[in-house]
Amino acid sequence: MPQSLGRVLGLLELLQAQPAGQTVGQLAERLGVDERTVRRYALHLAELGIPVQGRRGRYGGYSLAPGYRLPPLMLTDDEAVAVLLGLVAGRRIGLSTAAAAGETALAKIRRVLPAALRARTDAVLGTLDFAAGRPAPAPATATATLLALAGAAHDRRPVAFGYTKPTRETPPAGGTATGAAPERRRLDPYGLVFHGGRWFVTGHDHDRGEVRTFRLDRITAVEALEGSFEVPAGFDPAARVAAGLATGAWRHEVSVLLDTTVEEARRRVPPTVATLTRTREGVRLSARVERLGGMARMLAGLGFDFTVEAPAELRAELAALADRLRAAAGRIDGGETG
Repeated sequence: MPQSLGRVLGLLELLQAQPAGQTVGQLAERLGVDERTVRRYALHLAELGIPVQGRRGRYGGYSLAPGYRLPPLMLTDDEAVAVLLGLVAGRRIGLSTAAAAGETALAKIRRVLPAALRARTDAVLGTLDFAAGRPAPAPATATATLLALAGAAHDRRPVAFGYTKPTRETPPAGGTATGAAPERRRLDPYGLVFHGGRWFVTGHDHDRGEVRTFRLDRITAVEALEGSFEVPAGFDPAARVAAGLATGAWRHEVSVLLDTTVEEARRRVPPTVATLTRTREGVRLSARVERLGGMARMLAGLGFDFTVEAPAELRAELAALADRLRAAAGRIDGGETG
């Protein structure tokens, strides 16, 4: 939703909250705009058929016509469940930028649903649970940052922004790394991607002369620049981000030959974990990881024969894992087999 339209609807909500009316100055302060803009928003509401009444004079303002109420939101059962489940799922995986946004949107939609439909959707929400565990908390992304970058990507406008790069990278589940002072970057934003509870923007970095990916929670002060750009033919933002996460700046560089086909390997190895390449010897799995224990457990669970090319420490991790599995297989009711 464009920001101006959101504020127009915000004016309608303020007027509904106080049917007797408010002064132009009060409305301007609450909406964060000047009084002239409030008058323009009121005109827009009137053009939409909403009976906004104006009062002239020094303390002039606006109110809704007596008895006016916004009609119920006309959604079918399927549509209402789809919207509410979308909000709940987005909140669950961290898709909302502001923590309270999902809660307030949910409350507003429930408030305008017809009573019978509201009761049925409340029953769904009251009994809903998820089999998967909650994702690790991720740093919040500013809504203004997301909207500014999305607008620039849509309009093919380059941007500049401040970017705080951490002094030491940590895996995505490891929390927020301590960052240094922001540095100014210039980017042609090709697209936005949501993955693993975080927002990313990927595009051509003017300062590095190549395609780079940035986390939105580390971006501040987005500014649209003059000019335009074209996205390269066939560029896939999601695939680019996934590949970048799989080959990130972690401690260990892993290379393993899998005895299977690329198609079978892709069914079991997420693109954010490793890249897969067909070779004469098999399928080469390449990745960078912080901890080799997790890679050993993943390889053991794939169900393929494989050969570790590098590093040697990964072989030691696999041997240790095999010892633990043999020991576990030998236990019976807390004791050891004879």
